[in-house]
Amino acid sequence: MPGCLAQDLVDRLLEQCAPFAFPMHFNERANGLAEIPAEAHAIAQHEHPHRLLVTTDTGKRFDVAAVLVCSGAGAFAPQRVALPEAAALEDRHLHYAVRDTARFAGKRVVVAGGGDSALDWALALRTTAARVTLLHRREGFRAADGSVAEMHAAVAAGEMDFVVGMLGALKTEGDTLAGVDIRTRDDVVSLPADELVALYGLVSEPGPIAQWDLDMRAGRIVVDTTAYETSRRAIFAAGDIAFYPNKQKLILSGFHEAALALRRAYHYAHPEKALVHVHTSNNATLKEKLTHA
Repeated sequence: MPGCLAQDLVDRLLEQCAPFAFPMHFNERANGLAEIPAEAHAIAQHEHPHRLLVTTDTGKRFDVAAVLVCSGAGAFAPQRVALPEAAALEDRHLHYAVRDTARFAGKRVVVAGGGDSALDWALALRTTAARVTLLHRREGFRAADGSVAEMHAAVAAGEMDFVVGMLGALKTEGDTLAGVDIRTRDDVVSLPADELVALYGLVSEPGPIAQWDLDMRAGRIVVDTTAYETSRRAIFAAGDIAFYPNKQKLILSGFHEAALALRRAYHYAHPEKALVHVHTSNNATLKEKLTHA
């Protein structure tokens, strides 16, 4: 079945958005969300009385008509390698996610972990890296049976290695990774390595969202499926963070939820305008914008 990496999907979606040239703000977290008092509206001379103020961890302030929360299951932090040498190597030779497979080309790579991500990336990188070693503390995995079988077949074919053990130390030469020490049941094994990918899972926390006075259940935001609006007016949620009966955590579902939420959000931003549904195939203005992007 044809597929693509998550980063490829993101890149294609950004390319699709490019003709509309709307502002984007990356590497920021929305910390505060509050209604702007009515008396402030007159000062700002807004046409519409209901406005929201979003503040970020970088100090930016956004005066908006509506907010759509698409934060996944919350703010994620990776389970980090608890070794003294780890911090200095992070983002250079120690990785908690794979964003660009090309950086591992021709390298000796150790992938540590026992879940689907560890299996999938060890298998994927074996065709790019000089050598891949999968490291897990035990023989059993918390991963799809098919991936486990494929990994064992790849090991048997000499395409990669699998070691049962735990990280004991990271060996460095200057500011680069040179190898890892692995504590096995009986011994310590030294393994040369240029890159370490540690996929021990993620720690999820709602973060500032929990302070936004939204109706939440089990760390997720309760929404009305008519337009995926939350318990607060003009605040919407879509994707894994949204909770409703029979919720399916699928990319397809997230796209559907976001589309309906934004249709309602449009009315908050432009209550005096009618929202007309159009298709790219028969709307001349939209076709021209996309053609000349």
